[in-house]
Amino acid sequence: MYSRHILFRLPTSAIRSRCFASTLVLAEQIDGGKLAPVTLNTLTAASQLKQDVDCIIFGSEKTAETANELKKYKNLNIKKIIIAENAGFKGLLSESVTPVLLDLQKKNNYTHILGGSSTFTKGILPRLAALLDVQPISDITKIIDDSQYMRFIYAGNAILKLKSNDKIKIMTVRGTAFEAAKQGDGNGDIQVEKLESTVKNDLSEFVSREVTQSERPELPSARIIFSGGRALKSKENFKLLYDLADLFPGQATVGASRAAVDAGYCANDLQIGQTGKIVAPELYIAIGISGAIQHIAGMKDSKVIVAINKDGDAPIFAMADYGLTGDLFKILPELTEKLKKK
Repeated sequence: MYSRHILFRLPTSAIRSRCFASTLVLAEQIDGGKLAPVTLNTLTAASQLKQDVDCIIFGSEKTAETANELKKYKNLNIKKIIIAENAGFKGLLSESVTPVLLDLQKKNNYTHILGGSSTFTKGILPRLAALLDVQPISDITKIIDDSQYMRFIYAGNAILKLKSNDKIKIMTVRGTAFEAAKQGDGNGDIQVEKLESTVKNDLSEFVSREVTQSERPELPSARIIFSGGRALKSKENFKLLYDLADLFPGQATVGASRAAVDAGYCANDLQIGQTGKIVAPELYIAIGISGAIQHIAGMKDSKVIVAINKDGDAPIFAMADYGLTGDLFKILPELTEKLKKK
């Protein structure tokens, strides 16, 4: 009897998809084809997995410009940038994006799929996880290894260490917990691939988006935040905070506690906290904010925290690096005048 051995070579893509761990990062595109800042924090998190990284960009236009910006980060082991441009992706509706992302996952078999913690990814990744029958992991703050992570629970009062046994890990990354990636050179060029896809969405329709134009930076990217609470007493008094922020053009903006938003003193998009935005500026000044757990969860990672409150026993002082007890209506005008002279 004779035995016959047949040898054949698998295509490189097949070897990779079956044998090697790999990561997919959702590179979020914002207005004008720019790369969303939270994507840079996500790339830092992805690099800590020590795997080959692919990035995918969804958009209705200017995805090539976004890809060119992403190609500047060769030092992060990015092997491929996948461009998915289609008029059907206008508004980046999760009902349009998720099926295309699911097909890509079935084709490439990524072991980890990451996205920055934003409205965009929070609408897409849980849907994708449900379709793949895995447990999504939200707002990770630390990567221990390829299956163990840390995240906050109980409004930031406890840190959970978790281990996922799912073959595919789908995660959102808390941007304030990871440094933004820096541009740098690496080995080899980054491949750019255009993904031909048909968008089928009969569940929702993008109508319009109203954007408030402001010279002040967005809350997550501001270096300085003047944040006001219910103690400001009215919408008109919030002008005291805007006057301060305007002394630092391009660096400072205004935030608010949930109590101030609920009272109608300012818009919802200024809310900071567990049910608002998560921020970590270089300087956070809490004015007339008591320091409820829900608010602390959204700003506890700030580099320097200053509290101004007439109640010296307010919980916010326990978090603050510097505190000033007194009437904010006397302190703020005096502070504004002194800063104008600097």
